[in-house]
Amino acid sequence: MTNILPFKGLRFDVSKTDLKDILVPPYDVVQPEERSLYYERSPYNAIRLELTRDKSDEDLTDYSEVRQTLDNWRNEAVLLRDETPLYYALRQRFQSSEGESYQRLGFFGALRLEPYANSIVLPHERTLAGPKRDRLKILRATQANMSSVMMLYEDREDTLSSVLEQALCGAEAVRAIDDSGINHTFCPLRDPEMISEVTSFMVNRQVVIADGHHRYETALTYRDEKRIKGSKEPDLERPWDRTLAYFTNAFSKGSLLLPIHRLLKGVRVPHLNEWKSLLPNWSMLEVRLSSPDNLDSILNEYLSPLKDRPAFAADDGTGSLLIFHRNSSANVSIRVIHEEVIEGALGLSESAVRDGALGFKKSVKIAAREVRGGSAALGIYLNALTPDDVFRVTRSGDVLPQKSTFFYPKLPSGLVFRPHEA
Repeated sequence: MTNILPFKGLRFDVSKTDLKDILVPPYDVVQPEERSLYYERSPYNAIRLELTRDKSDEDLTDYSEVRQTLDNWRNEAVLLRDETPLYYALRQRFQSSEGESYQRLGFFGALRLEPYANSIVLPHERTLAGPKRDRLKILRATQANMSSVMMLYEDREDTLSSVLEQALCGAEAVRAIDDSGINHTFCPLRDPEMISEVTSFMVNRQVVIADGHHRYETALTYRDEKRIKGSKEPDLERPWDRTLAYFTNAFSKGSLLLPIHRLLKGVRVPHLNEWKSLLPNWSMLEVRLSSPDNLDSILNEYLSPLKDRPAFAADDGTGSLLIFHRNSSANVSIRVIHEEVIEGALGLSESAVRDGALGFKKSVKIAAREVRGGSAALGIYLNALTPDDVFRVTRSGDVLPQKSTFFYPKLPSGLVFRPHEA
């Protein structure tokens, strides 16, 4: 099913520049005011292959300057291309907000592009046109995959972890700690038997896009553009028939799925008895909340045990937290909450959501402070989805509501690139 191959990666020569000065968060995570910070960090920072220094320049640029930068770095031998096709293993060690230590293992490969209708590569959310137009410009200019799509696969026995760990013990492994304190270890996987094992294992796996829907769909568009221009050998695979992808096991301990909380603006918050009438099928518990600093412990005590059913906490900033839950549903919890609570009980229409009436925050404390500061009327705090939730929804051909989950840690750019060359 999933067609993945090793590729001749383009990598920085770490004898000429420090890996920690090269890495940059994904392009859609970097804030406009942070761009200059990465530009100034190093003349070889990977942001120079991803984003303009000034966000206002994006609409007019054709990214020819990125292509020039890429060519210059290759001519200077700062970027070197491997002579043989390889996979590339990555280990990320990090701590959760509770201080627990984790590690996530994965690898980079060249994924054959497939339409979603073929049910091989599965999306979990819908995309927007604007980011795809921008990524298409940079793909046309560079004729290379400058950043990776992040893919999840199902491996409940964690079969590939020993192969990846063995590769990461090799002499070629390079290490860097990024601004978030995440420890990255990166190494090519050269052993032919290991390469064969990875390739054959993934053949029988569907993959779900965790991050990078815009990049994936842009790669499909670019592939179709190139095909329209014609080939005398239409059955011959071309470099643009694949894209750079990172694969990780959704069911390993280190693959964290974190909640994204909701902030509702411009809505009238129901009184206590109104909540009961608006949500008759939901159980409700009122809990005293003296300060946002106590939120994590309260949610761990009252909301976390309800992960097996639709549940949420409502916070209007008045000092009481309302914990709601209902019987299990055939639908995933986030969809039930959107349909019955946000759209149903609170009356927030799809057009209102598009107009900005619904905000999203990864930090529950920041969300709570915004409620108390008056920039939002109500906070809806959620439990995280599970890998089973994500696979169940995507395999049914459905997608999740916008910003349903946050995959952590994010995948940095700058470890390896994939030029569209033989």
